[in-house]
Amino acid sequence: MEHADPIAEQPPQPSLVRRFFAYPLVHALIGGAMVLVAFLAMSALGGLLGIASGPGFAALAVMVALAIVLAWKAYKRWIERERDREFALKGALPELAAGLAAGFAVFSLMTGLVWLLGGIEFHGLRAIGETQLAYWSAIAIISGFMEETLFRGLLFRAVEKIGGSWIALTVTSALFGLGHIFNPNSSLFAAVAIAIEAGILLGAAYMLTRRLWLAVGMHAGWNFTQGWVFSVPVSGTGGSPIGLISTSRPGPDWLTGGDFGLEASAVAMVVATATGLLILRWAHRRGRFVAAPWNRDRTA
Repeated sequence: MEHADPIAEQPPQPSLVRRFFAYPLVHALIGGAMVLVAFLAMSALGGLLGIASGPGFAALAVMVALAIVLAWKAYKRWIERERDREFALKGALPELAAGLAAGFAVFSLMTGLVWLLGGIEFHGLRAIGETQLAYWSAIAIISGFMEETLFRGLLFRAVEKIGGSWIALTVTSALFGLGHIFNPNSSLFAAVAIAIEAGILLGAAYMLTRRLWLAVGMHAGWNFTQGWVFSVPVSGTGGSPIGLISTSRPGPDWLTGGDFGLEASAVAMVVATATGLLILRWAHRRGRFVAAPWNRDRTA
């Protein structure tokens, strides 16, 4: 009776090069490059057309968002070779609308608390035509789609495959804060605040749905409400926004965030972080956490 050679029956091992390009973080770098190329292409188009402000800038932002989504879908198909769930169109509008509403609600709550504590003053409404509506709409759209695709869509998912949800949340939150430390008017506290409050909040939004629409909406809604509705600096950039409500911030920096904006406020730290933790708990109840590889057998 002949016995099969167990060595001969083993499938061939993938080459070192193939294994390198299959590593999750390498995938994320490739995806990041694809998204960046899409962004730069649309930016170059805007430069050629001389679009830098006004309604044209808002229209360009929509085109940037569309290019980012198309780049993502190409990445999913040709690099990950998986079905796109993160930017799937079915159910996109309700999730995006819920995110926009949540971003508006959270920032409005923070602003109201800062007002009650004497940190911000309201001086009346401006006519819409006197505001920077198109500019802040564009900034909100671009930052929402660009940053959530890079941080939650690519980096979070890659780190999660390697170390599980908790490590992914920690790493992406820290890097998200670090990415804001070089903004004008930033500080170490501002970067830490962004890492904790926004990193947890937006990471939790992604984990809850395992899609990007909710996180994109929350990010865009937050920035739009901050810059256009309440005329508060957004992450240290944009100077003093000309928004719908004329405001001033006579309170101390720990309360108002200073020239960086309300993200660096102690109130924001409490409100946004608490909201993020509640969403994390919701995600955990829905079984959306991924265990670290060394705990997966025990968890199962």
